[in-house]
Amino acid sequence: MTAAPALELRGIVKRFGPVEALAGVDLAILPGEVHALLGENGAGKSTLMHIAYGMLRPDAGRILMDGVAVRIDSPRRARSFGIGMVHQHFTSIPSLSVAENVALAAGWDVAPRPLARRVRELADRIGLPLDPAAMAGELSVPLKQRVEIVKALASDARVLLLDEPTAVLAPAGASELLRMIRAWAGLGNSAVLITHKLDEALAAADQVTVLRRGRVVRSGPSAGETPAALAVAMIGEATADGAGHLTVAAEPLRTASSDEILIDGESLTVMRAGSAVPGLRDATLSVRAGEVVGVAGVDGNGQRELLRAVAGLIRPETGRLKVAEPLAFIPEDRTTEGLIGEMSLAENLVLGLTDLPGWTGRSGLRWPAVRRRMGQLIDAFGIRAAGPDAAAATLSGGNQQKVLVARALERGPRVIVAEHPTRGLDILASREVHDRLRAAAAAGAAVLFSSGDLDEVVGLASRVVVAAGGRLTEMPIGVGRAEVGAAMLGSLAGE
Repeated sequence: MTAAPALELRGIVKRFGPVEALAGVDLAILPGEVHALLGENGAGKSTLMHIAYGMLRPDAGRILMDGVAVRIDSPRRARSFGIGMVHQHFTSIPSLSVAENVALAAGWDVAPRPLARRVRELADRIGLPLDPAAMAGELSVPLKQRVEIVKALASDARVLLLDEPTAVLAPAGASELLRMIRAWAGLGNSAVLITHKLDEALAAADQVTVLRRGRVVRSGPSAGETPAALAVAMIGEATADGAGHLTVAAEPLRTASSDEILIDGESLTVMRAGSAVPGLRDATLSVRAGEVVGVAGVDGNGQRELLRAVAGLIRPETGRLKVAEPLAFIPEDRTTEGLIGEMSLAENLVLGLTDLPGWTGRSGLRWPAVRRRMGQLIDAFGIRAAGPDAAAATLSGGNQQKVLVARALERGPRVIVAEHPTRGLDILASREVHDRLRAAAAAGAAVLFSSGDLDEVVGLASRVVVAAGGRLTEMPIGVGRAEVGAAMLGSLAGE
């Protein structure tokens, strides 16, 4: 006799004004199963998981646990049924310690020593060690993600909903996390994995379901599926290569030659945030107009300090740094540094851009002009939103990322600094962002970006720089993925 699904959603319907986010979606998750949930940005993946976790109420449909209909109207109620969720956007309170955040999520007592021991034991047991005393706001993005997973499992979850859990991780960290999820499911638990990485989905999942515009268009065992077939199901057209990856030019980007240096840094030493330890040591880098320079590296090796120094957010301890203006910065964490969720898209658009011609008058901002421009950007960037007045928090993570990119490019910057510019974007949207960054470089901008996706670095950059141990290494033109990966680990292939 086949076991009842640990979690089942039947006929789920959800509307946000005129936008139908989900149109009768069915999803069944069996005990001991990892189920990948795929789809392009705005397909309804996060909305479906938010309903399962009690953050949203469906307009129609039912939720069943072990074959029994249940009412889940809050995250607390979901946790009582053994459902945990790792959100795409971090939910920890920055001013609290790791241990305090875990206690808050799980309802544990906050006696300091027993709590620290309990958190450390849980984190070690699931293979994601953490310092219980560390302040959540001072952690790197991968460690913040680790805290989210520990919080989700602290309530004895048996069904884990993971929304893009590897998007902030380097390849080695992503593989480690997926092994942990598979081992956890092997104990009879269940996991739903939302990801845009198709090879990752096929490697980790037993079942795959694809949503497109709020409807299930493909569902079944992962065995026998291919990345290319899943990509076509996601976006409705064959815009991916045979491996299901984003298609990129066969040759590195070539633009009109220019001797104008727009980013000029020499002998830079930059300290880690909140630390007396250098994150970047004696680094020299110049970027000319028309170049796209990609920085690859395992998280914590200096790329964050480099990009934020260039963006003017961190003052170098030593060295010389000159950067042309205007400059646009796309931060790695769109919810805490990029957008204000409670504000409308139009309001978010003008953050830092109030000096643009046509937007201000004697009485202040000309809101009709701002709303009109935001509407144009919604159409131009393919942002799925109810309109310029929609709150940023109502958009999917990928669509929020599109808003960030649109705002960054709006003022025609001479220098663009981007931390993980396509994080959380689907195949088609990633390609569109790459095309826009290439176009900006072709128009004379200097683009400096970092990414944990080696395929993105090699495919987008005209030059590749590797950050390892706080030092920068310039890679040869035309370098391949294997050579970049070896340099990230501290040694060039073949040495």
